[in-house]
Amino acid sequence: QVHLRESGGGSVEAGGSLKLSCTTSPYIFNICEMAWYREAPGKERERIALFEKDGTTTYSDSVKGRFTISEDNANNTLYLQMNSLRIEDAAGYYCGALGRWTCPGGWGQGTQVTVSS
Repeated sequence: QVHLRESGGGSVEAGGSLKLSCTTSPYIFNICEMAWYREAPGKERERIALFEKDGTTTYSDSVKGRFTISEDNANNTLYLQMNSLRIEDAAGYYCGALGRWTCPGGWGQGTQVTVSS
């Protein structure tokens, strides 16, 4: 199974910034397209950012203009830079490897983000 590990979550004041990281194996990082998801209590898991192998990035309307997804190929790490955080951004954030073609797919354990007023 795919192993992914998120880190960087924590508590931040509204308007502040936070940067999440997701690490995996070189093979998985190379073969899989990667994405960030979040899940708030009582809500469905939502894909908020996608990084395709060709470098194309897409964002959900809820985070567009505030969050940035990026990859560090040398360190097999996916990042999510979160700026202008809002109270409604509070959620568990998950790194996902999209299961398609040769990528088996998988999820990390999640990292919690709390935003206070």
